[in-house]
Amino acid sequence: MEIKSVLVSEAYTNCYLVKNEETNEGFIIDPGGSALKISRCIEQMQMTPKAILLTHGHFDHIGAVDELRDRYGIKVYVSEEESKFMQNYNNNLSVFFGEGMIVKPDITISDGEELEIAGIKMKFILTPGHTPGSGCFYVEDEGVLFSGDTLFCMSRGRTDFPGGSEREIINSIRKKLLVLPGETVVLAGHNEQTTIDNEKRFY
Repeated sequence: MEIKSVLVSEAYTNCYLVKNEETNEGFIIDPGGSALKISRCIEQMQMTPKAILLTHGHFDHIGAVDELRDRYGIKVYVSEEESKFMQNYNNNLSVFFGEGMIVKPDITISDGEELEIAGIKMKFILTPGHTPGSGCFYVEDEGVLFSGDTLFCMSRGRTDFPGGSEREIINSIRKKLLVLPGETVVLAGHNEQTTIDNEKRFY
């Protein structure tokens, strides 16, 4: 599995391109803007995108969704809980950063659901707190967790936005993420990568 991080949006969001090196198919996680930049990286990787996965629906994670969905003819996945929440200008914060936008997902997923996209198996873990439907994608075979804005290196996502909850995000981190193997690499929505073992020191 090949993973490339692309820095997008004015919020310095990590968009991840994940490719199955055996098939050259892959998927996009959290394309928060800069559709052209993302497309160029996809071409450089010689990857055929099969889906867009969203950890949550804030503007800096969904800004390039519609353009990329149309360009590649692929479907957008997000949690069932986040689907309606993100279709509101105030909830997705886009109204505060220019013209409001709404993105509608194609497929909703639930906590614990097993997915296989582009030949890569993963598990969706619902981690409410940053938003009501925030979630992470765990690729157990590769020891990688895409944590969105739930868990950062030595930090966690903000909870002062609409639908945020400090109690819920702490509960999500402690009960759902820190129970993963300690060597699991955490690829967050912002800033540098970390590991589960490293984050256990802070919770």
